[in-house]
This record gives sequence, structure tokens and C-alpha cells, in this order.
Amino acid sequence: MIKNILQLLENTVELFPNKVAFGDDKREITYVEFLKNSKKIGSCVASKKVTQKPIIIFIDKTVNCLEAMMGVIYSGNFYTILDTKTPVERAKSIIDTLDPIMIITDEKNEKKMSALNIQNIEVLMYEDAVDYKIDEETLKDIRDKQIDTDILYVLFTSGSTGIPKGTVLTHKAVISYTTWVKDTFDINENTIWGSQTPFYFSMSITDVFSTIITGATLYIIPKMYFSFPVKLIEYMNEKKINSIYWVPSALCIVANLGTLKTAEFESLQKILFAGEVMPVKQLNEWIQKLPNAQFANLYGPTETTDICSYYVIDRKFENDESIPMGKHCNNCGLIIVDENGNEILPTKDKESKIGELLVRGSFLASGYYKNPEKTKEAFVQNPINNSYPEIVYRTGDLVKYNKRGELIYISRKDYQIKHMGYRIELGEIERNIYGIDKIVLCACIYDEKEQKIVLFYQGELEIEELAEEANKRLLPYMRPNKYIKVSHMPYNANGKIDRKKLKGEM
Repeated sequence: MIKNILQLLENTVELFPNKVAFGDDKREITYVEFLKNSKKIGSCVASKKVTQKPIIIFIDKTVNCLEAMMGVIYSGNFYTILDTKTPVERAKSIIDTLDPIMIITDEKNEKKMSALNIQNIEVLMYEDAVDYKIDEETLKDIRDKQIDTDILYVLFTSGSTGIPKGTVLTHKAVISYTTWVKDTFDINENTIWGSQTPFYFSMSITDVFSTIITGATLYIIPKMYFSFPVKLIEYMNEKKINSIYWVPSALCIVANLGTLKTAEFESLQKILFAGEVMPVKQLNEWIQKLPNAQFANLYGPTETTDICSYYVIDRKFENDESIPMGKHCNNCGLIIVDENGNEILPTKDKESKIGELLVRGSFLASGYYKNPEKTKEAFVQNPINNSYPEIVYRTGDLVKYNKRGELIYISRKDYQIKHMGYRIELGEIERNIYGIDKIVLCACIYDEKEQKIVLFYQGELEIEELAEEANKRLLPYMRPNKYIKVSHMPYNANGKIDRKKLKGEM
């Protein structure tokens, strides 16, 4: 019985011991070397004789960080990746919530760690741990006592209040999810991932853990290359990267700078994206460049490990259309309910009403760490099942079925506003704006104080021209009250459009 992600790693090591598992801008490491270093770190941590406790990893996105992650798992504990560039207040909030038994850092980040002024928590240096002697007997004893619902990691996200919430994911959830990824997208030992997302972001679970269970190879793309797309593509060609899973903003950067018109991808065959709405205009540019590649839109919140629905692009879309969320992943159930908790079903040749998306199944998180109130709000009894206990996750996302029975994302419930007496989804406004020529990126924000819809946009149109075009596409009550042209959209640490920063600039 597979009850622990480490079993799958060890199976892979037996099959591909000398194959490159991971690489960054400093080094590459084979599977057997990766296993050895992970066990050394695990043995060092296990010497503390504590299990099933949180350990923070304060290391940059490197091979070192990946070894520390697996090391923590070998010790019988669970990890949280803390961004080395995170603001001090957020870092302290996460540390206070977790109350970890240890923080693992490395020489590069030791001073940053000290600056956080953390008291009464042991700090373990990566360089010391990776030199520790492997204690196979202790590691075996720890493994024998573990079960598949033990915590694998806690990933912190921010809600609408900005207060970090620690999402608890188990071995069972990650194994179930990554097995689906492997089977659906044919991830195997020939896959070479080009990793874009941070390890503290749920999207990284897909490429990191599908690598571990299949014998694929993952290269950590240096972040600076996304500012120099020609260098980015040169790097991808050099490493023979054939699969990527990026946020749409990263794909848009490459398209918007005109790189697709000149550069050539020598190996790229699979382009997956998630995290925010993918503008169709830029997607079409990618498809035109790589007509034989597989493109897929993935959707899911952190609370579903990473993804709960997907759509493999199989037809042409116009610039003002929405890319479907598609259908549920295997072994993952999706339900749409109205405000009264009644299920909304697809209707043949007709669009459904809009409702909130609920998710059930093995991919689900166990709740929020030390936050029973938020857990109770989001992880609820299935409203369409009154016969036995069944927990579903309320995503807070508004969706509908299109005429083909495919799920379509509308917007966040928090993006649904009441304006001029009408309920409006800001995502609908953005979709229509994206259909206008010469618009590169846009984001719609509601100014509650002034009760105005504010549209930030990047593109060649002047404000008067854009307003004229928008008026042709939008009903009067949906038209932005204010347009703000920006030279470049701001991005947050996860690579998505930073809406909080835009709101502060209104």
C-alpha cells in the first residue's frame, strides 16, 4: 500500500538512480544523490526525537530547498516553505501560527533569518544537516508508524483580509492528485519540466511531485530570465525543457514582448497554465507558435492540493471568449449550488445559472492549521447530501455551465459587486475588455468608498479610445467609471497580477 510520498520517491530511485532529478542555476543532482541528501537531513532532524510537528524551511527556490523538504518528510514531520523575501510581519504571523519546532535555513539566508529576531526556536543549517550520517533504523521506525492522512505540508495563503491561512495537505491528497496529473498529461521519465512558480505556491506541487513519482527531470528557471524572454527561451532550449506549468502572467510576458515572433522552442510540447484567467489573445499567439503542442487550462485553489478541474484546448477561441475550466479531475467531484444551496445542473444547448463551486474528494485539504473558525466556514457539509457526513470545500468562485456542459469561470465571490443596484462580476468586465484590439492586460477593481468601477489596463489604446470601445461591449451599469493606463502591470510574488497593489493606487 502506498501511504507516503517517500515510497514513490524510493521506487523512482530504484528505476532511475543516475538520472538528473532536479537542477538550478548552481547545480544538478541525480535521483540517488537527492535521496541520500534527503535521508541525511531527515536523520539529522529525526535525532531530535519529535514527529508530526511543523518545521519551517527558509531557503531560496533551489535544489537545497527541495532536499530540505524531503528531509523533513523523512523525519516524520511536515514542512512549510517561508519565502526568503517575505515581509517581516507576514513571516512572524506564519511563525506564530505554526509554532514550529525548528527552522531550516542555509548560509546564504542566515542573516535574513537572524533579522526576523525569532526567539526560542532551534535553527538548523542546511550545510550541517546534509553532512549528517544516515540513520536507516530510525528512518524505518518512523516510516512504519506513518499513515496516509499524516500532514505532508502546510501552505500559507492569504484570504481577503490579508491574514495568512495555513492550508493542511496530507500524503493521501498529494498522492491522489499527482497520480491524476501523471495519468492525464502523460508525465513520465522523458518529461523535462521548466519550473516557474515558487515552492510556497500550490502550483509547484504539480511539477515537483509529478517529477518525484515518475522519474522526470525538473529545472528551476532563474527568475531573472522572465524579464529577458530571449534568454529564457535559450535556457529552455539548452535544458531541452518540453513541459511547463506557469501562471498566465508569465506566458503573457513572453507573448507581449514579441518574443514568440522571433525565437524558436526546440523541445516544448506541453503548456499547462493556472492561477488566474488566461487572456485568449496571448493564448492564441502561443498556439500559433506551437500548433502541435498540448495546451491545457487548469483550475483549482490551494485547498484542493492544486487543481480540481481542467480543460485541454481542443478548439479555436475568439479574443473575447472565455477558456473553459472544463470538467472535474478524476476522483474529484464538483458541484455548483445557488444561494440557497440547491444544485445547478448543466442543461443541453443552454447556459446554466451562475452559482458557487464546491469541491469534494481525495484532493481536499484537511482544513486550516490552528484556525477552526475559518475551517468551519470553508469546509462544510455537502448541502445536497443530508444522509451522512460528507465534507466539501466552498471555493468562493462563481461559475456556470456553458452550452457544451463545460464549466466556465465567472469571478470570485469577493469580485462580485453591487453597483447602481445591479450585481456585477468584475471578471465579466475584464473578459470583454480583453476582446478589444491592442489591449495587453487588464484588471478591474471596485472602489467601495467612491462606488466606482476602476479599470487598470496595459496597451496601446488611449483612455478615450478604450472607453468608446468598452461602451460598445458593456451594458451601461457595467462600464468602468474610471480608466487608468499603466506601462506595466504589477505582479505579486506568485507571478499573478497584484490586485492589492493596484487597489492602493486608485
